[in-house]
Amino acid sequence: MSVLEPGESKNHVRAGMIVLACLIGFLLGEIVATLLELVGVQLAHFHGGLSALSTLANPPWWANVLGLVGLWMGFAAAIYYARGEGGLEPLNDQWRLRAGDAWFVLLGVGCQFAVDLAYAPFHFKHLNQPVTHLFGGSRGVTFALVAVLTTFAAPVMEEWFFRGVLFRALEVGISRFAARGSTVLAVILSAGLFALAHAEPLQFAGLALLGVVLAILVKRTERLTPSVITHVSFNAVAMVSLLLQRAGH
Repeated sequence: MSVLEPGESKNHVRAGMIVLACLIGFLLGEIVATLLELVGVQLAHFHGGLSALSTLANPPWWANVLGLVGLWMGFAAAIYYARGEGGLEPLNDQWRLRAGDAWFVLLGVGCQFAVDLAYAPFHFKHLNQPVTHLFGGSRGVTFALVAVLTTFAAPVMEEWFFRGVLFRALEVGISRFAARGSTVLAVILSAGLFALAHAEPLQFAGLALLGVVLAILVKRTERLTPSVITHVSFNAVAMVSLLLQRAGH
């Protein structure tokens, strides 16, 4: 089973350039995010400027929204390059929903609980810091906006970028040097890069495990919808947990 479009030749895919484009796209997204946050600081007359904003444990909602939008712009640039100059055709029916896709909701929930169970013996104190960082400065409508972006929009963009482009390009590139085991190595590398991109050392292992599951889903189904649904469900569990914590207070 191949993650290439039927009839698409590996020789036409500029795998190395696509992987490089993904790296550049990620860095470009970080730069654009910083520029957008700088604009936000000026418009909001935020005291202390961008340097003060970067040190906050609970930044204002607009900073998180602008940061996400800027990062996704970099992702979009890499996806556009892969589809055009990179020669990587979209997966066949990659966004098509099927009746059996409902079970991927349960898979996402299971992955979240499996990660939580694996971390439980270590009693990490700051394991929920990324969620707090995203939602600590939001309330009401702004909370709902950040929730929609992180629970639904983020999985779509990340699956499109990390699995729809990066994983597939890695698999093609590696197979040119070592056909045997190329998929396994591509799964591991893409999962590691996915976890590394979140810049959360404590969450690295859990995110890498999730990345492995999501890459396997794309490989086996040759669609992005199953991995997106699983990713959305995974994030939704964290969202529900946060809502329950807030309700308890």
